[in-house]
Amino acid sequence: MSLVGQKIAVIGAGIGGLAVAQALAQRGASVTVYEQAEAIREVGAGLQISPNGAAVLDALGLGDALRAGSVQGKAVSLRDYRSNGAEVLRLDLTRLEEQEYFFTHRADLIEMLAQGARAVGVQIRLLQKVASVTDAPAGGLARIDLANGDHVMADLVIDAGGLHGHGRAVLNPKADPFFTGQVAWRAVVPNIDGQGPEARLYMGPHRHFVCYPLRDGTMLNVVAVEERSLWAEEGWSHQDDPANLRAAFARFGPQVQDILARVETVHLWGLFRHPVAASWHGRALALLGDAAHPTLPFLAQGASMALEDAWVLGDALAGCDSITAGLAAYQARRRARVCRVIDAASGNAWKYHLSHGPLRFGAHMVLRLGGALAPEKMMRSLDWLYAHDVTGPAA
Repeated sequence: MSLVGQKIAVIGAGIGGLAVAQALAQRGASVTVYEQAEAIREVGAGLQISPNGAAVLDALGLGDALRAGSVQGKAVSLRDYRSNGAEVLRLDLTRLEEQEYFFTHRADLIEMLAQGARAVGVQIRLLQKVASVTDAPAGGLARIDLANGDHVMADLVIDAGGLHGHGRAVLNPKADPFFTGQVAWRAVVPNIDGQGPEARLYMGPHRHFVCYPLRDGTMLNVVAVEERSLWAEEGWSHQDDPANLRAAFARFGPQVQDILARVETVHLWGLFRHPVAASWHGRALALLGDAAHPTLPFLAQGASMALEDAWVLGDALAGCDSITAGLAAYQARRRARVCRVIDAASGNAWKYHLSHGPLRFGAHMVLRLGGALAPEKMMRSLDWLYAHDVTGPAA
């Protein structure tokens, strides 16, 4: 189906929304993004773009901008939480020359995507809060009603506004999430120790601590996860007292303590598990990214899954004879993969949080032996995820 002249409305100027807007505009569609904020910006936090996500940015023509504005990851270092932070396993990412990993500031990625979208004619309208969404009747158009009283009619509406957007509720019955028993803090601090281009993960009883460099290595992104029995609210924008973060990780070694001492502003959020949406589309309404399949952060795939969705949705629409058929192909191509990724992410945290001394010792010994005796095999264990390229002919 030719997308030339098709009017497409995208809800949300986040990673997935801006990427799908560009992918569709490059195929000839007339695309407008509706964003409720007064400006396109993101709070200060970092994220990882793995090779499967980088492949999409390359295909969109943003690969050079990604490399110029990010730190290319060279290694992942798993470490023990205790005094000397001894390295348990080091994964040398440079062994896989064909796969590139990037650490980037979320705000930088959003700005890059916004510039790319505007360059191909995407209109981005700010201060556009959505009040409701209506799928198209047979042969008709989908509709967005805005809080200011205006409405938008479109051949296709894509809800990329996150888990709590209106589109998911239109297409799926309400499903209650459950608290995973884990909370996470996010912060960005100066990289005064000069940590190199690697992600460090310190594993301790019932908690773990991750840090990696951003913006030419001048900053460190910090994510710290703790098991906890109670949590009142979902979300990641709850500002917390840095003293609470420092108290939760007080038993970690001096390397972590040095980083924690630099934290001035920190946000805390509860980690909830949500089911993957059963229906990702109607006749002319589609879900993308977290709106369809929210994931936990233990595999660093939230951004890359949204990027994959964006490319596949554009490709599926262009390859089918109608919007509805394209949407069905999109879900068919994506659902099994994201379910596998989400299950892998959900199963990762316990591996970092072992509290029983002998069990933790044995697990760390297995990792050390694997890294020493079969490093290539350990590196290739996630090829199903990282080597998958949704933009290539095999996909």
